[in-house]
Amino acid sequence: MDTSKTSTILQTRQHFAILDGLRGIASLAVVIFHFMEWVFTDPARNFIGHGFLAVDFFFCLSGFVIGYAYDDRIAKMGVSEFFKSRIIRLHPLVILGSVLGLLAFLFDPFGGHPETYDTGLIAVVFICSILMIPLPVIADRGFNLFSFNAPSWSLFWEYVANIVYAFVLCRLKRVYIIILTVIAAAGICWVSFRAGNLLGGWSGPTFWDGCARISYSFLAGLLIYRSNWIIKNRLGFAGLSILLSLAFLMPFSTWNWLSEALVVLFYFPLLVALGAGATLHTGLRKLCDISGKISYPLYMTHYAALWMFGNYYTEHKPEGAQLAMIIVGGVVLLTGFAYGVMVLFDIPVRKYLNDRRKARLDRANRLDYKNK
Repeated sequence: MDTSKTSTILQTRQHFAILDGLRGIASLAVVIFHFMEWVFTDPARNFIGHGFLAVDFFFCLSGFVIGYAYDDRIAKMGVSEFFKSRIIRLHPLVILGSVLGLLAFLFDPFGGHPETYDTGLIAVVFICSILMIPLPVIADRGFNLFSFNAPSWSLFWEYVANIVYAFVLCRLKRVYIIILTVIAAAGICWVSFRAGNLLGGWSGPTFWDGCARISYSFLAGLLIYRSNWIIKNRLGFAGLSILLSLAFLMPFSTWNWLSEALVVLFYFPLLVALGAGATLHTGLRKLCDISGKISYPLYMTHYAALWMFGNYYTEHKPEGAQLAMIIVGGVVLLTGFAYGVMVLFDIPVRKYLNDRRKARLDRANRLDYKNK
């Protein structure tokens, strides 16, 4: 019996451990940024005011990883199986994040006005959220594309990028990827210049900014892989974590539109190339592994608590040591919660779905074998 197709579809490749670790650093930066943007509505006063750029790093990393994981086997596994792989990897937490967001909207002890919204509208928004259909209609959620889990906006564009990759990019020669990357770079520069920053993409009015952000960074990551631009170095996880954090801690200036564009255009692709080629100290491998595994659960489950924090902060205005304790404690608790989600939900659900998928593929292989 030929099991080559099953193994091709279900195979996993060795991870770049340091890139996994950096993904965790970026997720943590997003959580801290989301806390601090409630405290400092003026991003120039926010010490991690560029934490939102972590999303662009995610996009670049995604392009690299997708190319690495699927370029040499998507033709054998087929487009439908590729989509199944991505849905199993991504969608369980899309659903859980939406459920948590709905519960926070309905039962926030510190504020919110769910009673002002029709039950039917809430149901439609929730269904759209779990189906990844943008619907920015809830004022109490800042007209986010996904009102019950704001970070899903980047997952929406991640899904779009995966679709384009499966039907177009995986077939294109490197020269055409270069051309598309240059065009997308011009789009990033235009968006940053027009808006004064690269913060957009999460709301209805800034919807197409998200398209520009995913287009360049995903293509840049894919181009790094296709070109084998992997830079051998000894910076290690600690050194690269510092370099990545500097982008998020970068101060604001009148040239902000240019500095953000330069970080996205050149700095993040450089970090991906360095991360793929860096030597990892053996003692840090486990840390990088857990950092990478927890990054997606943390990113997709933290925002429900952020709305509750925002309502509490707006009403009570805690300051000083009390505020610091709330934020530090919140980051720690959300990280612990994400770990629990990873262990008790994400990994078991994906294992269950992959086991069922393997059984189905094995049955199909046996049937093909008997029919020969």
